[in-house]
Amino acid sequence: MRVELVWSPQAGDVRQRWLEVEEGATIESALRGCADFDLDLDQFRIGIWGRVRPLETALRERDRIEVYRPLTVDPMEARRLRYAKRGERIVSRHRPKAGG
Repeated sequence: MRVELVWSPQAGDVRQRWLEVEEGATIESALRGCADFDLDLDQFRIGIWGRVRPLETALRERDRIEVYRPLTVDPMEARRLRYAKRGERIVSRHRPKAGG
């Protein structure tokens, strides 16, 4: 069966690969069998379609395995830095700007 593997070894570098795995394969067996994927699994959170899953999770046809790197910047701090750089308030879609 085929599953997709997506990972980013470093910021700005996103890699994608289709893997052929046996029926009943787990996330761990798929990752260990991929020659292009040489990262230490203990350093990362791993998920399927955006949901973190344990390495023992059985895969299904056309699952998308995603490897999440640790955050390098706190999301709130990154927002503050963008605000300081732009010099204007960042308005989200969910909260209207005050005064109009």
